[in-house]
Parts: sequence; C-alpha cells; structure tokens
Amino acid sequence: MIRKYLATLLASGILSAGAAAQTAGEAETAIRDALVKWTADFNAREAARICDLFAPDLVYDYRGFPERKYADLCALLRRSLADRTRQFTYAFDIKEIIVSGDMAVVRLVWTLRITLPGAATPVESKEPGLDVFRRQPDGSWRISRYMGYEAP
Repeated sequence: MIRKYLATLLASGILSAGAAAQTAGEAETAIRDALVKWTADFNAREAARICDLFAPDLVYDYRGFPERKYADLCALLRRSLADRTRQFTYAFDIKEIIVSGDMAVVRLVWTLRITLPGAATPVESKEPGLDVFRRQPDGSWRISRYMGYEAP
C-alpha cells in the first residue's frame, strides 16, 4: 500500500528528484548568479540572452509608465542594445533577498549609466526596485514581477 502511494506521488510530480527543494542559501546564490549573468550580458550587449532573466509571465511596473509584460520588456531591451549611439551599463546593489519555497523577493538598487555621444560624463540614474523571482520548472530562478522607480 505504501509503495503504491509513493508511486502515485512520484508519478504526479509531488515528489520528484528533478524538482528537489533548495535551501534558502542555495536559492539566494542562484538568484545572485542570475543577476550577475544578466548584468554581464546586458553590459556586453548580448541581445540573444537578454530576456533570460525574466519569466514568460512577467508583469512589471515602472513609475510613470504603463504596466508592461515580457514581450514589451524584451523589445525595449533589444532596441536599447541595438542603439550604437549610446553606451548603456547596469550595476546592482542587493539590499536583501527573502526566499520562501519557490518564490523569492529581492530588494535592490539598479544603477544605469548612459554615455551619450560627445558627453564628458555619463548620465546616471539610481533605480530602487523590488523583484519577485519564481523558481521555474527547469530549476532556474526568473523574475515574474517587478516594480521599480527612479530615485530623486
């Protein structure tokens, strides 16, 4: 009877070696690594991978703009990276990561620097935000929701 019950749980995906639970520390490391990789890809203008940090169900709010989704963000990022008249660079400062099961909240500040043609110094903006990550079926962590704004 117990074997039949366990076999049913395994078949239904409730217990699965492929979906092994991560510790909070492992999840935090995976999320930090994903943010570092995305930042490196963005700064290197790697447009082919620029949307990998975001889940297909992404919804985001940036103060002063309408709510947008995954396709909107990917198009915006690709346009920005294709614009060779400007140099964009991102950096981030994580304030905290809170992990609960397959979800995590990251409070951070993104710093965007834009170098314009002929400008002596880059334009810089600090963008505090809250990113909600969801662990995907393949085990990766991707942003499914975020809210951000430019600091005064």
